[in-house]
Amino acid sequence: MATGRTHRPATRSRGIPEATVARLPLYLRALTALSERSVPTVSSEELAAAAGVNSAKLRKDFSYLGSYGTRGVGYDVEYLVYQISRELGLTQDWPVVIVGIGNLGAALANYGGFASRGFRVAALIDADPAMAGKPVAGIPVQHTDELESIITDNGVSIGVIATPAGAAQQVCDRLVAAGVTSILNFAPTVLSVPEGVDVRKVDLSIELQILAFHEQRKAGEEAAAGTATAPAAARKDSATDQGPDGDVPAVMPA
Repeated sequence: MATGRTHRPATRSRGIPEATVARLPLYLRALTALSERSVPTVSSEELAAAAGVNSAKLRKDFSYLGSYGTRGVGYDVEYLVYQISRELGLTQDWPVVIVGIGNLGAALANYGGFASRGFRVAALIDADPAMAGKPVAGIPVQHTDELESIITDNGVSIGVIATPAGAAQQVCDRLVAAGVTSILNFAPTVLSVPEGVDVRKVDLSIELQILAFHEQRKAGEEAAAGTATAPAAARKDSATDQGPDGDVPAVMPA
């Protein structure tokens, strides 16, 4: 089976915009769900809704793949799954190493979605000698001293860094020197890499901070809306409490 070291996806050479590339996995996830339900075709509107984008953007994205669908019928689900998988390089085997087998690294190792999407966890690597040999997700952890030989022996071109921030750059440098050209970084730090090496950063704390911003903004808008309606309500209440002269409550005759 082909490995990631010898076969690279043709996305860049075909001029597909990075924004489109970022949406292809969303389409693939939605299409895979349809395929599992044996749905043969899907309209652009239905697929766009499932992927969380608008249909015009979806049709534009698919035009880069040379897929335009059939008027009145829609897109062939199985063919689109193949097209997008091929474009993303998922029709071949991509061996991956995960460096840093703490709680996060162990969770990634146990994630079942890698294998179904064309990624094979070739090795788990950690700097703690006490971890060496311990199985995680059925794979024995290996010490970082073996990192270079592991990458060479398994033809690895994709590395996942799940180490503490202080160790991430050193691990990154060793991965790149050993031949890794794509890195998924979970460490809360910015990595410096040479040209030709792609880095994707996943920072859960940043995502939570962005959500906190939106929650704060929504709370502020609700508070402002409440303040705007309060004076009117107050005026109404005071008017009903005052008597004919405006300063004492009215007394109804017995």
